[in-house]
Amino acid sequence: MKYLFFLLFITLLGAAACSNKPDYAPKPRGYFRLEFPEKEYQIFNKNPNYSFEYPKYAHMYLDSTDGYRPNWYNLTYPQFNARLHISYYPINGLKDLNQLVEDSRKLAFKHTVKATGINEGVITTKENQVYGVYYTIDGNTASSTQFFLTDSNNNFLRAALYFNEKPQPDSIQPVVNFIKTDIDRMIKTFKWKKN
Repeated sequence: MKYLFFLLFITLLGAAACSNKPDYAPKPRGYFRLEFPEKEYQIFNKNPNYSFEYPKYAHMYLDSTDGYRPNWYNLTYPQFNARLHISYYPINGLKDLNQLVEDSRKLAFKHTVKATGINEGVITTKENQVYGVYYTIDGNTASSTQFFLTDSNNNFLRAALYFNEKPQPDSIQPVVNFIKTDIDRMIKTFKWKKN
């Protein structure tokens, strides 16, 4: 009988110990907290064909990579390791415009291999004769934002946002949203210069 009470006591003690056991789970992987600068803008007026506003915390410089052309620029965000590549082309007729538009579409849709979705938005600012398409590319892609602008007659500008690191959409999404606000400001303030 003592043996039975002892066995029952051990069983109850074991059951009580198991029920008070805390539930342990591994912590999810975290990312650094990002500090965003205050939004302040300045006018980019160095190009003879166009002007726009860009953020003061970003740096604009002429592109010097292989295959660059005159009037190609990079708008860099050193604190976010990001770069907006800006390419300008003069238009020589409707055939040239159609080719540039098609090239821009192909470059945006090159990301379909990794993209979960590509959205196109039409850009129209009639008072400044600025027309174009804004591509928002979702998923684990190298570029999440691309666009082109044209006056449909003489000028064409294309831009693409890239990060200098392996894309991880969850970790860079707040930065992408922050930079997209700057890109929207750039497009809204964009003006072609009359030559």
